[in-house]
Amino acid sequence: MTTILTIFIISLVLSLVLTPFAGWLGERFGAMDMPGERKIHSSPIPRCGGLAIFVAFFITLALSALITTGVSDKLILDRENTFFLLGALLVFGVGLFDDFHRLGPKVKFLFQVIGASVAFWGGLRIEFFSVFSIDLHFVILSYFVTVFWFVFFINAINLIDGLDGLAAGITFFASAVLVILSAIKGEYLIAMLFAALAGAVLGFLRYNFNPANIFMGDGGSYFLGYAIAGLSIMGSIKNQVGAAMLIPIVALGVPIFDTILSPIRRFITGRKMFYPDNGHFHHRLKEMGFSTKKVVWIIYKISFCLCVLSVALVNVRDERAGMFLILIGASVVIFIRKLGYLEYVTSDKIYGWFKDITDDAGFRYDRRNFLNLQIQMGKSGNLEEVWQNLCTAAEKLEFDMAELHLCRRREDNVYDGPRDVTPRIQKKERRKKRNGGSFQWTRKGFDINKHICGNALLKLELPLISGNGHQCMGILWMIKDIKRNNISHYTLRRVEHLRRTVNSTLGNLGDGVSL
Repeated sequence: MTTILTIFIISLVLSLVLTPFAGWLGERFGAMDMPGERKIHSSPIPRCGGLAIFVAFFITLALSALITTGVSDKLILDRENTFFLLGALLVFGVGLFDDFHRLGPKVKFLFQVIGASVAFWGGLRIEFFSVFSIDLHFVILSYFVTVFWFVFFINAINLIDGLDGLAAGITFFASAVLVILSAIKGEYLIAMLFAALAGAVLGFLRYNFNPANIFMGDGGSYFLGYAIAGLSIMGSIKNQVGAAMLIPIVALGVPIFDTILSPIRRFITGRKMFYPDNGHFHHRLKEMGFSTKKVVWIIYKISFCLCVLSVALVNVRDERAGMFLILIGASVVIFIRKLGYLEYVTSDKIYGWFKDITDDAGFRYDRRNFLNLQIQMGKSGNLEEVWQNLCTAAEKLEFDMAELHLCRRREDNVYDGPRDVTPRIQKKERRKKRNGGSFQWTRKGFDINKHICGNALLKLELPLISGNGHQCMGILWMIKDIKRNNISHYTLRRVEHLRRTVNSTLGNLGDGVSL
């Protein structure tokens, strides 16, 4: 333990010394985080603090060679360690470049995958999967699971890096508990590496805590996520996906939760799934009235409790481990509800969304029945057949009145507007009527003289335009008494389908509809 503590102190001191220098470089070369809508600071702040964390970690590993103990002697540059460090260099490099010169999300994601692939190629991989007590070993599956593991942790740390000291503090707690757990398991090399990481992060946190003088930037968050992902599958725990792999997930519960929920939330609300927004966990806490420092302390306490639970999971092997996970899951659901996240997934919204999907796909009976009516209308050979099908559709949609006014063609082939687009008051009710280029249908019991001026009428005027968009073929009027029968969820969608079908059919009839 003395060697591990020494490594921690060396990394801590180096980070304390290097972080101000990293801030100076950011100011000197323009790696500054400017104030904005999603920012909480009011003045530019250097965003390349990850450089200090990265350099402190690597210098500490180099200096550990001078400490001649049984633990430090385990640090050798074999294939696995070499490729792990090369992947870390690549991921950190693209993040640091983004801190100075902004890159697109696709480019950054590509390099995250490449960095994870380098580690996989070097032998750092999740190889065995146990399903129903059967061990599975597929190289392709192993590759995708391993890359996902790396990319997931990289973006988890990156997403939580939204408040002063938040990402650094959570990473320190996770690294510290993983030092303890690795030492308990006898994985002293892994414990030493996590100690170097914890020291580098804690030294940086001295300058990053609210009010921050420097930010870690993408370089820092990418490196920390990559390092935790890689170190957590090193050594003896890399051979299977089991309880041991849950330890870093539980310890980093807050950023893991945010990483899972953020794209789901954006998908449900119709936003781009991988673009930043103000709906993260820490943003919700701030909306509840907590100060920035208070939000950070709340999340620190949650992370600390999760780290304690992760230690308990290691020492509990029976059904009590399952009870711990159930307790964590129940607490997460309660907390999600308290933060208002469940407003996106209420039963009525999910049911409405499901109905929309089934309607678009044509699974609903009403949609298939109406589609058949559209097909019949498309087969119409003359105006009378078009009108008969249109009347059937209006009745099916529970409209009270429909009028079709066809445009009159001039000799120079330019269409006039309809001769009368206002529903005319009739002295005698008629179910179906044609007057020259005009057709009229009314629901049985709908008195035009009595109801046409009602105050609860939905009145739709639908233009019928030729395929090239230059000629008006007519106007379709549709009227519905909302007080008598409220509009259904799909009425307007059906009406638009009807308009397009009538429009297409009239266009196919050509000169036969001209007056």
